Amino acid sequence: MKRIACLLLASLLAVSAAEARDFLRAQGTQIVDEAGKPVILRGMGLGGWMLQEGYMLDIDGTGTQRSIHARIAELIGPEKAGAFYQAWRDNHTTKADIDAMARWGFNSVRLPMHYALYTLPVEQEPVAGRQTWVEEGFRRTDELLAWAKANDLYLILDLHAAPGGQGNDNNIADRDPSQPSLWDDPRHQDKMVALWKKLAQRYRDEPYIAAYDIINEPNWGFADKADSNGCKEDGNAPLKDLLVRTTRAIREVDTRHIIVIEGNCWGNNYRGVLDDGPWDDNLVISFHKYWNVTTRDSIADLLALRDRHRMPLWLGETGENSNDWFARTVALVEGEGIGWAWWPLKKIRYNNPLQVVPNDGYRRVLAYWKGEGPRPSPEEAEAALMHLAREDVRYENNVQHPDVIDALFRAPHSDQSVPFKAHAIGAQGGTIAAVDFDMGRNGVAYHDLTPANHHISDGGERVVWNPAMTYRNDGVDLGKGDDGALHVAGMRRGEWLKYTFDAGAGGRYRLALDGRGTGRVSLVLNGVPVKAAERARGFRALRFAPGRNTLVVKAESDGLDLQALHFFR
Repeated sequence: MKRIACLLLASLLAVSAAEARDFLRAQGTQIVDEAGKPVILRGMGLGGWMLQEGYMLDIDGTGTQRSIHARIAELIGPEKAGAFYQAWRDNHTTKADIDAMARWGFNSVRLPMHYALYTLPVEQEPVAGRQTWVEEGFRRTDELLAWAKANDLYLILDLHAAPGGQGNDNNIADRDPSQPSLWDDPRHQDKMVALWKKLAQRYRDEPYIAAYDIINEPNWGFADKADSNGCKEDGNAPLKDLLVRTTRAIREVDTRHIIVIEGNCWGNNYRGVLDDGPWDDNLVISFHKYWNVTTRDSIADLLALRDRHRMPLWLGETGENSNDWFARTVALVEGEGIGWAWWPLKKIRYNNPLQVVPNDGYRRVLAYWKGEGPRPSPEEAEAALMHLAREDVRYENNVQHPDVIDALFRAPHSDQSVPFKAHAIGAQGGTIAAVDFDMGRNGVAYHDLTPANHHISDGGERVVWNPAMTYRNDGVDLGKGDDGALHVAGMRRGEWLKYTFDAGAGGRYRLALDGRGTGRVSLVLNGVPVKAAERARGFRALRFAPGRNTLVVKAESDGLDLQALHFFR
């Protein structure tokens, strides 16, 4: 019996060892596992959970978490504001969110940490120069790690809000600009270094921790205060010194984990940082990419940095654009062997895998904050805010956006479209809503003249690729009628939409295009062009093949609105 028990224990240990994640490491220009096999990290950042930003809650103006907290406390009192934040952290991200990420195809999670959940601010320390640890952050990190391990996902720790704040983009770091920044007060830097050493001690033997991303998006003019975000900085000496110092503190207790570094100018300006080469043999260069073009030239300087120093690149944060931009960006970086972490998993707006739909009471709170409505009573405000924190933010109450997932995983590597919904045209006909065109990149599932926002590259205004800002994140203009129904709005000449549907036994059908505008429309049915006709007249004698069919609807005139495609005998 004892022998059987020993064999069983050995078997369980072998299974456990076989299923355990490898420690990742930098090897040349790639991130690899312990066998030296390259690993492409495909991750999502949990923005808004430990650290709120105003835009994620549809709040205008100053959007630091401290300012949001103050607004809430002004409405319902400090104690109840504290209860709101506890409920928020309890419900915003749960195991259900991480389970979903694994189902969708992600293999990693990036955790944006607020330092104050792990240690007291320097001005609150009872003994100057000492660090008081706060259990809340560590407990929640342990819990997230358990959820990640249950789904075989890596976890990247990201110090998103550093003590004092690491830049003039105050919202991303919850910085109080009236107080000394991270760069102005050595006590803040001491605390940051101590926190990373504490985290490294705690997780040094945990292979499911992929990396330590030691400071998110520094943006600071060291040499020239007018260069407020450090994009013109050439030296970056204070940044390099802090990166080196933090690395050395981590290495005192943890020699195995990858350390991710970020340059100035929101993670992208490495001038001076690596001029003397890497200071550790397990570093990864992070860069962040927003609102610019997706050509190889757009990352050429970073590729050159990678090759010059033989260090891996990681696209540590990106997103906040259209599905077409998402797919093109993934194709770009994965084509270079670079992994990525999208941003964020959820917010009130629509261009993420999950969308928070707030209750009407919270909308009234927002109206008050925006100066567009009366002040709610404390009872009304508390009910609305607690419903947001306890119910609205939870995974099971979020709207899922499969088009965003498709843009991240399938579309980057495919020149085929797939149905957004299952469409079936029966023996007597059927209807397809115009907004339910196929999923895929611009030029594959649809063609639109403004499919994404490239304002950083173009130097122009921000482009709103879907003016309705609802339903789906593709670069197609949607509109909403007086009855709330959605339609494709303002099609311009040359723009088109593709629909994949099942026609059963097939046969001849007529097509009526419900919408507005007197322009002409042409079709391509199963690859065969159909002569243009006036939208209002529609099309006769369209022959559908049995089973699967594809139909492209193309505007031959400007200003067409399209509500629905009606098929009938």
